[in-house]
Amino acid sequence: MTSTIALDGFDLLWGRLDSRSADQGACGTPVAPPPEADHWLVHTDGRRDPLPVRRWHGPPEPAITSIAARCSGPTIDLGCGPGRLTRALVQQGLVALGVDISAEAVRLTRGRGVVALRRDVFEPLPGEGRWAHALLVDGNVGIGGDPVRLLRRCGTLIAADGTLVVEVEPPGAGLWQGQAYVLSGTCDEGARQGPTFRWARVGAEAVAGAAAAAGLRVVDTIRLGPRWFAELAIA
Repeated sequence: MTSTIALDGFDLLWGRLDSRSADQGACGTPVAPPPEADHWLVHTDGRRDPLPVRRWHGPPEPAITSIAARCSGPTIDLGCGPGRLTRALVQQGLVALGVDISAEAVRLTRGRGVVALRRDVFEPLPGEGRWAHALLVDGNVGIGGDPVRLLRRCGTLIAADGTLVVEVEPPGAGLWQGQAYVLSGTCDEGARQGPTFRWARVGAEAVAGAAAAAGLRVVDTIRLGPRWFAELAIA
């Protein structure tokens, strides 16, 4: 099976940060990129989104802490990146597992003192069908460019009474499926383009349709400042 979570373009971010001097967290993990670095996710429809790499490598921000606080049992964080959400879950006293295809992301997550596994989301995962919660934040619903397939897979991970929390675009974004790449550069060097990969965007008004096609239903919509999330359950 072709991996749909193996996004080498995002490895560019983790490796780039790790190879330069950076602020150190309590456990010695690099938590911030060099201030001059800029990173974008460039979509083939012309959209260009800044990537909040500093935030990803930092401590859990209020929105992430709020999402972690909604969880009440064992939780799997899919596409965990450097692990700030996985860490927030553990700080809530929960059993949590971070999953990412990137070896560097897994190393950084483990560096925060939490458990992480290098694995494609479509490969066998521990505890399938028994997780109280599964999480797709920071745009990870776009992984693979097929939100219905991804949501259907996530539905197989949670228990019958479990939930899937998905970060979505603000209302009006609709559903877009295509390709994207990471563009990364600094003021001292030219921009570096990563490989192209399949990607998708799902707006708050479009998630119900995608969820229904995946055998799920929306049970709550959550707005935390400018960010939007949908909580899904098995239909």
